[in-house]
Amino acid sequence: MKKLLRRIVPTALLVVLVSSCGIYSFTGTSIQPDVYSITINYFEYKALRVNPSLSNDLTEAMKDKFRKLTRLEQVDMDGDLELTGEITGYDVKPQAVTSDEVAAQNRLTVTVKVAFTNRKYPEDDFDKSFSAYADYDSMQSLDAVEAGLCEEIIEKIVEDVFNASVAQW
Repeated sequence: MKKLLRRIVPTALLVVLVSSCGIYSFTGTSIQPDVYSITINYFEYKALRVNPSLSNDLTEAMKDKFRKLTRLEQVDMDGDLELTGEITGYDVKPQAVTSDEVAAQNRLTVTVKVAFTNRKYPEDDFDKSFSAYADYDSMQSLDAVEAGLCEEIIEKIVEDVFNASVAQW
Protein backbone atom coordinates (compact mmCIF):
# COMPACT_ATOMS: atom_id res chain seq x y z
CA MET A 1 0.00 0.00 0.00
CA LYS A 2 2.82 2.41 0.85
CA LYS A 3 4.51 1.72 -2.48
CA LEU A 4 1.28 2.53 -4.27
CA LEU A 5 0.89 5.79 -2.35
CA ARG A 6 4.50 6.72 -3.14
CA ARG A 7 3.67 6.44 -6.84
CA ILE A 8 0.23 8.04 -6.77
CA VAL A 9 1.03 11.14 -4.70
CA PRO A 10 3.87 12.48 -6.92
CA THR A 11 1.86 11.72 -10.05
CA ALA A 12 -1.20 13.50 -8.67
CA LEU A 13 0.91 16.51 -7.71
CA LEU A 14 2.40 16.65 -11.18
CA VAL A 15 -1.06 16.53 -12.77
CA VAL A 16 -2.29 19.34 -10.51
CA LEU A 17 0.75 21.49 -11.29
CA VAL A 18 0.50 21.02 -15.04
CA SER A 19 -3.25 21.58 -15.18
CA SER A 20 -3.08 24.68 -12.98
CA CYS A 21 -0.55 26.37 -15.22
CA GLY A 22 -2.83 28.31 -17.54
CA ILE A 23 -0.40 28.89 -20.40
CA TYR A 24 1.00 25.36 -20.81
CA SER A 25 -0.39 23.00 -23.39
CA PHE A 26 0.62 19.61 -24.71
CA THR A 27 1.01 21.04 -28.23
CA GLY A 28 3.96 23.12 -27.04
CA THR A 29 2.21 26.47 -27.23
CA SER A 30 2.42 29.11 -24.54
CA ILE A 31 -0.59 31.25 -25.33
CA GLN A 32 -1.82 33.45 -22.49
CA PRO A 33 -5.32 32.51 -21.26
CA ASP A 34 -6.78 35.91 -22.22
CA VAL A 35 -5.70 35.60 -25.88
CA TYR A 36 -8.61 34.24 -27.92
CA SER A 37 -8.17 35.03 -31.61
CA ILE A 38 -5.64 35.28 -34.42
CA THR A 39 -5.64 37.02 -37.78
CA ILE A 40 -3.46 35.39 -40.43
CA ASN A 41 -3.13 37.70 -43.40
CA TYR A 42 -2.37 36.62 -46.95
CA PHE A 43 1.38 36.22 -47.52
CA GLU A 44 2.14 38.40 -50.54
CA TYR A 45 4.64 37.27 -53.15
CA LYS A 46 7.46 39.78 -53.65
CA ALA A 47 10.29 37.53 -54.88
CA LEU A 48 11.80 38.07 -58.32
CA ARG A 49 11.44 34.48 -59.50
CA VAL A 50 7.77 33.58 -59.90
CA ASN A 51 5.89 30.72 -58.28
CA PRO A 52 2.17 31.50 -58.70
CA SER A 53 0.84 29.11 -56.04
CA LEU A 54 3.38 29.63 -53.25
CA SER A 55 1.61 32.57 -51.55
CA ASN A 56 -1.68 30.75 -51.32
CA ASP A 57 -0.07 27.45 -50.26
CA LEU A 58 1.94 29.15 -47.51
CA THR A 59 -1.03 31.13 -46.21
CA GLU A 60 -3.26 28.05 -46.08
CA ALA A 61 -0.57 25.94 -44.41
CA MET A 62 -0.12 28.63 -41.77
CA LYS A 63 -3.87 28.75 -41.09
CA ASP A 64 -4.05 24.94 -40.89
CA LYS A 65 -1.19 24.77 -38.38
CA PHE A 66 -2.80 27.30 -36.04
CA ARG A 67 -6.23 25.71 -36.46
CA LYS A 68 -4.93 22.24 -35.56
CA LEU A 69 -2.56 23.11 -32.74
CA THR A 70 -4.16 26.05 -30.93
CA ARG A 71 -7.50 26.94 -29.44
CA LEU A 72 -7.44 30.35 -31.15
CA GLU A 73 -10.37 31.46 -33.27
CA GLN A 74 -9.26 32.66 -36.69
CA VAL A 75 -10.75 36.04 -37.54
CA ASP A 76 -10.40 38.22 -40.65
CA MET A 77 -9.22 41.31 -38.80
CA ASP A 78 -8.24 42.67 -35.38
CA GLY A 79 -7.34 39.35 -33.78
CA ASP A 80 -5.52 39.34 -30.45
CA LEU A 81 -2.58 37.94 -32.42
CA GLU A 82 -1.77 38.85 -36.02
CA LEU A 83 0.60 37.37 -38.59
CA THR A 84 1.50 39.37 -41.68
CA GLY A 85 4.15 38.37 -44.15
CA GLU A 86 5.59 38.39 -47.60
CA ILE A 87 7.68 35.98 -49.61
CA THR A 88 10.86 37.91 -50.32
CA GLY A 89 13.10 35.24 -51.78
CA TYR A 90 12.73 32.27 -54.12
CA ASP A 91 16.16 31.24 -55.35
CA VAL A 92 17.83 28.25 -56.97
CA LYS A 93 21.60 27.90 -56.60
CA PRO A 94 24.05 25.09 -57.33
CA GLN A 95 24.90 23.25 -54.13
CA ALA A 96 27.30 20.39 -54.83
CA VAL A 97 29.82 20.82 -57.64
CA THR A 98 31.51 17.80 -59.26
CA SER A 99 35.14 17.59 -60.35
CA ASP A 100 33.98 18.63 -63.83
CA GLU A 101 32.72 21.87 -62.29
CA VAL A 102 29.13 20.86 -62.96
CA ALA A 103 26.42 21.13 -60.31
CA ALA A 104 25.43 17.73 -58.96
CA GLN A 105 22.76 19.21 -56.72
CA ASN A 106 20.76 22.40 -56.68
CA ARG A 107 19.16 24.08 -53.69
CA LEU A 108 15.79 25.85 -53.73
CA THR A 109 15.60 28.41 -50.92
CA VAL A 110 12.48 30.33 -49.91
CA THR A 111 12.67 33.37 -47.62
CA VAL A 112 9.64 34.83 -45.88
CA LYS A 113 9.54 38.07 -43.90
CA VAL A 114 7.03 37.82 -41.05
CA ALA A 115 5.61 40.42 -38.67
CA PHE A 116 3.94 39.01 -35.56
CA THR A 117 1.79 41.30 -33.45
CA ASN A 118 0.42 40.42 -30.04
CA ARG A 119 -2.11 43.12 -29.16
CA LYS A 120 -2.36 42.03 -25.52
CA TYR A 121 1.35 41.40 -24.89
CA PRO A 122 3.33 43.70 -27.23
CA GLU A 123 6.64 42.53 -25.77
CA ASP A 124 6.13 39.33 -27.81
CA ASP A 125 5.98 41.20 -31.15
CA PHE A 126 8.64 40.49 -33.76
CA ASP A 127 9.52 41.32 -37.34
CA LYS A 128 12.01 38.88 -38.85
CA SER A 129 12.83 36.67 -41.80
CA PHE A 130 12.58 32.91 -41.95
CA SER A 131 14.05 30.75 -44.68
CA ALA A 132 14.15 27.10 -45.54
CA TYR A 133 15.59 25.08 -48.38
CA ALA A 134 15.41 21.74 -50.12
CA ASP A 135 18.04 20.15 -52.36
CA TYR A 136 17.39 18.27 -55.57
CA ASP A 137 19.44 16.43 -58.18
CA SER A 138 20.61 18.74 -60.96
CA MET A 139 19.67 16.09 -63.53
CA GLN A 140 16.03 16.93 -62.74
CA SER A 141 14.40 20.12 -63.88
CA LEU A 142 13.01 22.48 -61.27
CA ASP A 143 9.58 22.19 -62.92
CA ALA A 144 9.59 18.43 -62.29
CA VAL A 145 10.36 18.65 -58.57
CA GLU A 146 9.14 22.13 -57.62
CA ALA A 147 5.80 21.14 -56.08
CA GLY A 148 7.32 18.57 -53.74
CA LEU A 149 10.19 20.86 -52.76
CA CYS A 150 7.83 23.75 -52.02
CA GLU A 151 5.65 21.51 -49.87
CA GLU A 152 8.70 20.48 -47.82
CA ILE A 153 9.95 24.08 -47.53
CA ILE A 154 6.53 25.43 -46.54
CA GLU A 155 6.27 22.83 -43.79
CA LYS A 156 9.63 23.95 -42.35
CA ILE A 157 8.81 27.67 -42.52
CA VAL A 158 5.37 27.22 -40.97
CA GLU A 159 6.90 25.22 -38.12
CA ASP A 160 9.53 27.92 -37.52
CA VAL A 161 6.96 30.76 -37.55
CA PHE A 162 4.63 28.81 -35.27
CA ASN A 163 7.44 28.13 -32.80
CA ALA A 164 8.60 31.75 -32.82
CA SER A 165 5.11 33.17 -32.35
CA VAL A 166 3.07 31.00 -30.00
CA ALA A 167 5.56 28.41 -28.79
CA GLN A 168 8.16 31.16 -28.23
CA TRP A 169 11.17 28.96 -28.97
